[in-house]
Formats: sequence, structure tokens, C-alpha cells
Amino acid sequence: MSGGFDHATIVVTDLDEAKAFLGVLGFTEQRSVVVSGETMSRYMGIDDWEADHVTMVDTGAPVHQEIQLLRFHRPDPVVDDGSGDLGRTGFSHLCVRVDDLDGTVAAMAAAGFATRNDVMDFHDRRLVFLQGPAGVVVELAEWVSDPG
Repeated sequence: MSGGFDHATIVVTDLDEAKAFLGVLGFTEQRSVVVSGETMSRYMGIDDWEADHVTMVDTGAPVHQEIQLLRFHRPDPVVDDGSGDLGRTGFSHLCVRVDDLDGTVAAMAAAGFATRNDVMDFHDRRLVFLQGPAGVVVELAEWVSDPG
């Protein structure tokens, strides 16, 4: 029994860049805390864990949508050399729905975030990939007909 999607979490090394990237997409910072201690270390399965935990929320979405950003203080994060490679198993990419793909791509470019490919028409959507925070691929989708 699913109540729907809750959140996605991205581990980053450059928190300001990640917040700027998500800000262009309409996400705003809802809260920022430092998480640490035995309870969090046990829950995460990471000994002596401490990190900035920033919750970014798309306040314009019809239902609550958030992306959580983690920046480790300790231990040093393990860099995922496969991040951004869409031809591997595991997590592939995050897709964000936008109302105006061309306008969003222009705003991303103005903020220094380029697309990875040309815009493509696919079924009922226009799509494009961006290189997101920490190498995570972010896809933008503009629905051209009602997804009903």
C-alpha cells in the first residue's frame, strides 16, 4: 500500500551549488540542520556519522515534493564513480516535471547548468537531461498532454 513518493536524497560535496541548481527548478530551502550522534549513525549504518541535512521543497507542486541534500562532515563520502552513467544498474536519474521546458533550460543555462543532450519528444512529454549535483543526472519533463 503506497501513499506516494516522499523524497529523494542526494549526497553532495558542494552544498551551495546543489541548492542553486535546485533553486532554479523552484525548490526552496525549508530547513537545514546538522545531524549526528549514535541514533543517526545506527540508522544510517555509518559509524560516527555527521552531516548537513538540507530539505529543499517544491512549494509550487500540487503535492508535497522534496529533495534532501546531505553534505558529510564525517566520514568523508565515498565518491560514486558511476554516478551520471545512465547505462549501469542501480539509481539512474531523477526527473522533475516543469511547465515550460524551454524557459527552464534557458534559466538553467543562465545559472551555469548545461544540458547533457538535445530536447527530445517522447510519448506525451518533452525531455532533456542535465548534469545535477554530485554527478546525479536530473531529467526535466514537460507534459504536452494530460498525463491523466
